[in-house]
Amino acid sequence: MNWSLSMTTPEIMQQLASLGCETTKNTLIKHGAREPVFGVKVGDLKPIQKKVKKNHMLAIELYATGNSDAMYLAGLIADEKIITKEDLQRWAEQAYWYMLSEYTVAWVAAESKYGFELAKEWIQSDNDRIATAGWSTLSNLGGIKPDTELDLDYLSQQLDLVQENIHSSPNRVRYTMNGFVIAMGAFVPALKDKAKAVAKAIGKVEVNMGTTSCKVPVALPYTEKVEMMGRHGKKKKMARC
Repeated sequence: MNWSLSMTTPEIMQQLASLGCETTKNTLIKHGAREPVFGVKVGDLKPIQKKVKKNHMLAIELYATGNSDAMYLAGLIADEKIITKEDLQRWAEQAYWYMLSEYTVAWVAAESKYGFELAKEWIQSDNDRIATAGWSTLSNLGGIKPDTELDLDYLSQQLDLVQENIHSSPNRVRYTMNGFVIAMGAFVPALKDKAKAVAKAIGKVEVNMGTTSCKVPVALPYTEKVEMMGRHGKKKKMARC
């Protein structure tokens, strides 16, 4: 296909269909995706991202297709400076499985100016997927924002909340709460000691990963490993990867 910066949504959907792989599709469905999905490997989305770059309207249109591959690509090309709070709220509500709620939505939200505001709202949601988007957004904010730009008191309070509630929380919420503890311990120097204490207190977090081979990281040894590697407190340039 002759790529250009003005590719249309139908052209990209055609390209995604051609990149689909039955094996990848079956794997994605095993993890929670559902039709419509082509089964495009994330690595095969990268060249499209590189060519299209950031394109707000295209991202909005792709996400609205309801196709999992297109929705994930939408997050990669979304313009965090243009996307609105309403766009992000709609995306969170339409994110029907964890790759979208915990990665696509959380990444873009954290990079936008609405990340902290939305994360605080989302973690209180009774909708598990929206709640996981909130916890993942908080984790990403810790990973990309200087400590001086973080509400450390609030994040400290959320560590307390996690310690008290993680084992009685819904399945994927437990997973993202555990990830939040790891993120605070690995990326936020001011909260390292408290995060490690919480990690020790909660121990191993049981999450039903279905028929997949995915494992749940144990927070304390994971955080200690980051320290041993000399990577503690090193912020990332962006949430999306």
